[in-house]
Amino acid sequence: MIALIVVLVLVLVTFTGRLVYVQGIAGPELAQEARENRMTTARVLGARGEITDANGVVLATSVERYHVTVNQKQVATYRARGTSEGLDGAAGVASRLAPLLGLNAAELGGRLVGDRGYVIVARDVLPDVAREVRALRLDGVGVEKVADRVYPKGTVAGNIVGFVNSNGTGLQGLEYALDADLKGAEGEDRYERGKGGQPIPGGQQEATPAQNGSSARLTIDSDLQWKAEEELRAKVAETGADGGTVVVMRPRTGEVLALAESTAFDPNAPGDQATTALSKSVSEVFEPGSTSKVVTMAAALEAGVVGPTDRFEVADRWTTPHGETIKDSHDHGVEKLTATGIFAESSNVGTVLIGQRLSKEQRHQYLSAFGFGTRTGIEMPGESPGILHPVEKWQGRDEYAVLFGQAVSVNALQAASVFATVANDGVRVAPHLIAGWTSPDGRYTPVAQAPGTQVVSPQTARTVLSMMESAVDEGTGGDAAIPGYRVAGKTGTAQRFNPSGFTASFIGVAPADDPQVVTAVILHNPRSSIFGGTVAAPVFSTVTSYALQQLGVAPSGTPANLFPATWE
Repeated sequence: MIALIVVLVLVLVTFTGRLVYVQGIAGPELAQEARENRMTTARVLGARGEITDANGVVLATSVERYHVTVNQKQVATYRARGTSEGLDGAAGVASRLAPLLGLNAAELGGRLVGDRGYVIVARDVLPDVAREVRALRLDGVGVEKVADRVYPKGTVAGNIVGFVNSNGTGLQGLEYALDADLKGAEGEDRYERGKGGQPIPGGQQEATPAQNGSSARLTIDSDLQWKAEEELRAKVAETGADGGTVVVMRPRTGEVLALAESTAFDPNAPGDQATTALSKSVSEVFEPGSTSKVVTMAAALEAGVVGPTDRFEVADRWTTPHGETIKDSHDHGVEKLTATGIFAESSNVGTVLIGQRLSKEQRHQYLSAFGFGTRTGIEMPGESPGILHPVEKWQGRDEYAVLFGQAVSVNALQAASVFATVANDGVRVAPHLIAGWTSPDGRYTPVAQAPGTQVVSPQTARTVLSMMESAVDEGTGGDAAIPGYRVAGKTGTAQRFNPSGFTASFIGVAPADDPQVVTAVILHNPRSSIFGGTVAAPVFSTVTSYALQQLGVAPSGTPANLFPATWE
């Protein structure tokens, strides 16, 4: 008895000591360890900023959605607890969850079996469905809030906006280029969880709030963008062209109002186009052809080697000192043309007669000054600088071909920028798509405009602009006319080598007496006609007319006073 009592006393003393140690001495430490074991951390994503057009029309926004997740180990412990289905484990969870998610119960059940702690079984679930799932309180089933990216305008400006991946990271277009500013900063939620993964009411909670992203306001006018896309796609279908581009911009500010492409792209469902470059307006280069005669004429006038009324006798072909022949687009006898007439009739031979008065270094200097061979700096990813070889790498007829838009390559935005420089009194302003940013607290900050660069004198620019009016009123660009407005522009046709064919274009300015809009229309390999004045100029007329109405630009107030095109 004594021995038994001693043993019991020792046992009680041991238990008492252990109890005192656990609850008194080590209690706080053990409680903290247990609490840490119950703590879990969930990412909290800041709302991605919106992308809007110049008038606040939403092009990209985020909406509240939810992912339904499961812990497969915990799902296996589920018990029906008296429900009518009477199924336990994955089969029981699937039978109750599948109807809410619109899934097949058998297929869902297969995805619930395993030993993974985190599996997403349904993405982008609507809030009301998420609430129903949460109300079921199924073991191992969780609901986490995410932001789903939607594009209300669909294909309109899709090539500009781009899209994001399933994690909300920008992959193409402005979504990619502006990702760091749009996505904001990630936060986190730490909380005590129960056996089923659910937050414990009254348990410890710690939160680091997420920071929402800023919203970008573009210079794009979505209505004008739509109009440009519609007119371009109709013309591509009519002419059988491989594709095309329309660029509309403000010459004085560099604001890009439209950047349309013939291929429709819906960022809500990118599909196969997710792996291709979206904006061919800045990534695809081509020989500009006769539209770059604007540079040759501006350079010759600025250098003082020609005047707008200087007289020339122009044949339909001319042979270089190397024995190579340069021809006009059609056969003709010797014509008596002024420099303005050469420009209006888009004569390659006449352009060479003028341009050869410039040294090779001068030709390269002015091409470079107008932006050839240099990226514009547009905010879009994947911009090509084009091709402008150094003078020492010019071969054969290159020194003459550069005068009429061959042996050089540009993208559509660079081509439009040349005409914007002329329309802006010779000042080259960098094109841009971002008008400003709105911070998460609602403060709007416009983007500061970069200073321009004087490429040619205002007098030279105005003279070239007047010569461009002759190209519309008396030359190859007659179909670009807009009733009530003076239009200045230039047609272009250039041979393509890969793939073979021709690029037809028209780039112009309106109103010529007070330039407000520059529009470039580029069609690649049209089958109905290779001439820009035939296939591209009508698109220019329609799109530019719409742009002038959108901007509220009044009709021209003074008639044109054109230089003579011929002489006797």
